[in-house]
This record gives sequence, C-alpha cells and structure tokens, in this order.
Amino acid sequence: MGGRKRNGRRIAAVCISTAGVLFALYVVFVNFLVSAALVPSFMERLEAFERITDESYAAMVQTSDIQRNRQTALQKTQEWLETAERQKISVVSEDGYILIAETFSAQTDDVDAGKNIAGEEARADSQNHKWVILLHGYTGWKEEMYPFAYWYHGEGYHVLAPDLRCQGESEGDFIGMGWTDRLDGMLWIQYILSQDADAEIVLHGQSMGAAAALMMAGEETLPHNVKAVVSDCAYTDAYAMFDEKIGEWFHLPSFPLVDSACLVLRIRGGYNLKDASALNAVRKSRIPMLFIHGEEDEMISVEMTKELYEAAAGEKELLIVANAGHAQAPDKDPDTYFGTIRKFIAMEK
Repeated sequence: MGGRKRNGRRIAAVCISTAGVLFALYVVFVNFLVSAALVPSFMERLEAFERITDESYAAMVQTSDIQRNRQTALQKTQEWLETAERQKISVVSEDGYILIAETFSAQTDDVDAGKNIAGEEARADSQNHKWVILLHGYTGWKEEMYPFAYWYHGEGYHVLAPDLRCQGESEGDFIGMGWTDRLDGMLWIQYILSQDADAEIVLHGQSMGAAAALMMAGEETLPHNVKAVVSDCAYTDAYAMFDEKIGEWFHLPSFPLVDSACLVLRIRGGYNLKDASALNAVRKSRIPMLFIHGEEDEMISVEMTKELYEAAAGEKELLIVANAGHAQAPDKDPDTYFGTIRKFIAMEK
C-alpha cells in the first residue's frame, strides 16, 4: 500500500514537473511571437520583416496603371524633395523614447507652385494655419508618406511626417499598433500648437497609421484644432488584425496565442492589443472623418472600413476605390482620391 502511494506521488511530481516545463516553453514561445510581430529589429534578424513585406507585395493588385501612377508620384515627389524647405525635429515620449519627424513649411506666395501629384495646379498660400500630420503604416517609415506630403504641400499645408515609435528613426520598444501611437501623436499636435496656436490640423493616416489617427480622434483631450481625419485602409482593432494574421504570417492557430500575446505585451510593452480599437474611438469622436479603402485589399478587409464608417458618430464620408489593393487607392485613381480629400477637408475649416 505504501509503495503504491509513493509511486502515485512520483507520477504526480513528474506530471507537475512536465506541466511546468511545457508552460515555461509556452511562455518563451509567446514572448518570441510578440517580438517577431512587434519588434522590427528582432523581425529583421528572423527575416520575418522581409517575408511579411514580400507576402504583402504579392497580395497587391498588379496592373499597369497602378504601377505607372505610382512611378509618376514617386518621381514628382523626389523632384519636390530636392528644393522643399524641410526640418528634422524630435520630441520625447511619455515613456522616454526620442521620436523623430520631418516638417515641410508651406509654400510662399512668390514661389511657382507648379503642379501637384494629381497633375493639377498647386495652391500656394503662406498666410494660413493649415497643417497635416501624416502617419505611416505597420513596419513603415515617414518617407513612405512623402508623396502625400508633396500633395498637401501643394495645397498650401504645413506638413509634419513622423516615424512612429520603434520604426524609422524613432526609438521604442514595440510597434504601438495605433494605441501608444495615439499618445505620441498628441505630442506632435502640441509641437504644432507651439509653432502656431491657431493651427487647423488634418490627421491623415494609412493602414496602421490610419487606425492611430482614428484612435487619436477618440481622445477626450484632443485639441479643437484637429478639424478632420483622413483614414486610408484602417483596421477596426489590433486584436482582430492579429487574430487573423497570426495564421497567415506564422501558420499558427489564433487561440490561445493571441490572448496570451495580449498578456505578454501588457507586461513587456505596457499596452493590450484589445485596447487598440479604432472602432471604439470613432463611436466617441465627433470629428469629421473621411474613410477610404481599396476594394481588393487582401491585407485589411474593406469590410473593416465599412464597419468603421457605420460606427462613426460625427460627419463622415466613404470612398471605396475599385480594383485597388492595400494602400493602392491613390495609385489606382489619384484624381478621385485627392479630389475627394480636397473637397472633404475644404468643408471642415
């Protein structure tokens, strides 16, 4: 009888020990997964960054008009950058990271504005308080938004294009998925107001940057100087995105990994993917919002933008661009894209 008890205790001890080892391995794996998805330097070592980029490119719509318009936009932007008045600036985030941005001052009246990215006569206006903050996407950098900077600059706007935390030249621990970026974005707004107390600010974001702009719009402390949001291919919330993409990117089941990742990220990065909800933000905000999405987007479903549009509580407009993939709307139909933005932001002065 005593032998049976001892054997039972040994088996129980082995089971507990094995369970402990498996749990420890699971925790290590989830930490690895979080780093592989949200720490660019770690992603590069794993070659995950290159793989995700390649897969994203493969999912794009590849047509001659998109490629032609994209090349034209990049060429015009590069020519503009050679003479644009620009300045690199920095702020320090609440958690101590140095964040970098580039600013472009609005054109003066005595400079020939030429033609903007849509091929129209650009508008030059030095006596204005028009500003735009341009927010790039996941694993991106500010330079990706320079074609938009060129267009807004041609419309007479002062432009501020930051590198979001942990990307480009900005410091950080984890990509913020819009949530920590919303607070960083408030610092850029405060910078603008320190330069121009009467600034009228447009927030224009693409993909993750669009979600960040929408989350900023939901902040109770957002200054009244923010007049409109242009959201290009935003997702509804980061949790839903990771729930979908973990299978695509890493070929793993979403449950229970995404919920475990939320816990690990809260401990290591100070935020929860479930908090990063653009959908909750637009329900609270009364700021006018223009929602844009490519109908053939395989990265972020167009249904997410439709859901955001339906939930938005303030003045709103929806533009779905046919035959455009992720972030390809301005390349598929630049006239409609920029023309719609021009009319929308003109109404929100």
